[in-house]
Amino acid sequence: MKSYVVGVGMTRFEKPETREWQYWDMVREAGTGALADAGIPYTDVEQVPVGHCFQPSTAGQRAAYELGLTGVPVYNVNNNCATGASALMLARQFVEGGISDCVLALGFEKMKRGPLGSGADGGDFATSPVARHYGVMAARHGFEMSPPTAQIFGDAAREHMERYGTTEAQLAAVGAKNHRHSAHNPYAQFQDVYSVDEILAAKTVHRPLTRLQCSPTSDGAAAAVVVSERFAERRGLENRAVEIVAQAMTTDTEESFASGSCIDVVGLPMSREAARRVYERSGLGIEDVDVVELHDCFSVNELLTYEALGMCGEGESGELVESGATTYGGRWVVNPSGGLISKGHPLGATGIAQVAELVWQLRGKAGARQVPGARVGLAHNIGLGGAAVVTLLRAGS
Repeated sequence: MKSYVVGVGMTRFEKPETREWQYWDMVREAGTGALADAGIPYTDVEQVPVGHCFQPSTAGQRAAYELGLTGVPVYNVNNNCATGASALMLARQFVEGGISDCVLALGFEKMKRGPLGSGADGGDFATSPVARHYGVMAARHGFEMSPPTAQIFGDAAREHMERYGTTEAQLAAVGAKNHRHSAHNPYAQFQDVYSVDEILAAKTVHRPLTRLQCSPTSDGAAAAVVVSERFAERRGLENRAVEIVAQAMTTDTEESFASGSCIDVVGLPMSREAARRVYERSGLGIEDVDVVELHDCFSVNELLTYEALGMCGEGESGELVESGATTYGGRWVVNPSGGLISKGHPLGATGIAQVAELVWQLRGKAGARQVPGARVGLAHNIGLGGAAVVTLLRAGS
């Protein structure tokens, strides 16, 4: 059975503690927007998977209750930075499995200012679910007094530079591109444009990564209505339906840890395998994709993901971004929303917000961000610890 996204909504992503709202206010705004976009009432919704990382166990219920008290099942989903895509995947599985005809995927986060700690909750390192990952980092690079998440990705960047000759300017080019894209996104936390030189001159977080190459903590929510083909036909929603052609989630395997490389431990093998499965299931390849929303939590992860998705060969991602192939006028447009670096990164909302951007793009409704002629979009959402979700979407006929 096929599944379709017929409605999306999101809040503007905000710097934590700058807007007077609670997480349920965010979900009311995003969820109401998605339902209005689909043209259906909440009473049509049969299941509600809700992604979040920092709120208590049944926060999903508290948030969803703002949309209605209908007694539908609500599932709380927590998969680190891949939480939003994980909630969306549950929605798709409910629909494609024939269990439900209409499912609402929600994701939100209300965060604190400052960098994340050694795990999603910033708690004790020894008991962190990502302690094994950081152990690989420490064995090869030691442990410095910088934010742990920036450190493990920064060390991956160092390895990429040493192994392939990737330059700091190429890493900064990712940040420059994504900040430039976000200037046209009213939902983005930042809308400022920076040159490569300005990004290189920004404060260093963990060498070679500067502040303008790192995603910020953010508050915000996103929502997507996923329905079956028969529901879309019955409600006359075909003209707004975007098909989820294929989707795959992978978690860490031995390959993540065997090499002792931070490039592998931050998720390149997971991303590569998730992409392979999606291409195999869909019969499409990266050559068929027009627009990509990928998980640029740090500039280096965008480069690693180019390679994982097959956009270039191993070690060639620095040259790819520098060539202009991943912006307007190039082969693909990557992160037209501004990506995590500039749009923001409220963990539970990110994966669904990526799909919201792609739905707008594939409908031709992205305004000044519109990718001309976009018909196929790919979303990539990854969480250290780990999970990688790749979703392939196609515009309706």
